[in-house]
Order: sequence, then structure tokens, then C-alpha cells
Amino acid sequence: MYNCTIGQGLKINQGLNMTATTPPKKRGRPKTKPPKDQVDAICHWISEGGTLRSYCRQPNTPFFTTVYNWIDKDPDFAIRFARARDIGHDSIAQECFDIADEIPPLDQSGRTDSGFVSWQKNRIWTRTQLLAKWDRKKYGDGNTQEQEQQAINTIQKVQIEVIGRDAD
Repeated sequence: MYNCTIGQGLKINQGLNMTATTPPKKRGRPKTKPPKDQVDAICHWISEGGTLRSYCRQPNTPFFTTVYNWIDKDPDFAIRFARARDIGHDSIAQECFDIADEIPPLDQSGRTDSGFVSWQKNRIWTRTQLLAKWDRKKYGDGNTQEQEQQAINTIQKVQIEVIGRDAD
């Protein structure tokens, strides 16, 4: 006797008797909302200026791609995460002030340790560069693509006017 499964879980045997079978199981992970305690912990970590990857490296935390999947599936979490990121950027900016205000130690001869000062400058520079990339409007140098295009258009208009005047 030959058996085969067709359609929505119907089974046909050689005698053409149709019998119902259980529907096939769905593959992949179940589509559930993220646990509230995890969402709270992630948003707190991000709002303190931490990175998602550093959070996910801790024991008993989800993998970072899982968190991004949660963000894609849960609009409430996505909004909270975006707000936490914005607050986290401000935390990193404040950290730059704290680094700059730190008094450098003195070396053995009583002078300011230049290596420490260079290290602090590097820490501040790295943070400000990342902030400028992550949030151009708030921490960038003020040159957006729109502003750059306006400047190019202005230059072109001036060139046309100058060429027009020279031709007269």
C-alpha cells in the first residue's frame, strides 16, 4: 500500500481513502513579543550610553540580532529603543565633558603627563566622531547634504551671473 500526503494535511492511500492528518508544524522561532524585563534592561543600558553589542556580550542576554528582530516585530519596543538611543547619545556627550574636566596626573618631574592628556583627547575625539555619525543633525558639523547642495547651487548661480557680466 502506498501513502502520500497532499494539500492541507490530507493523506491518500492506495485505496483512495482520504484521512485527515495534523497540519505540518511551522518552521523557525515562534513570533512572540520580547520579555518586558529584557526590554527594560536593554533600554536602560542603551540610555546610559552603552552599546547593544556590549549589552549582548553579558551572560544570560540575547544575541544582538535577536534584539534587532524584536525591534522589527514590536513597534512599542522600537520606539522605546530609539528614545533610549537618543538619551544615550546625550550621555556620551556628557561623558566627553567629564573626560575633559578630569585633571591629569603629574609625572615624576611634577609636569602634566602628556601621554595621559593625549589618551584623553583620543577618547573625546572618538566619542564626538561617533556622535557626529550617529546623529548628524544634533552632533554633526552642521553640513548636511541638503546644505551642501544649496551651497553648490549658489556657486553655480554666481558663476552664471559672473559669466553673464563678463560677456556684456
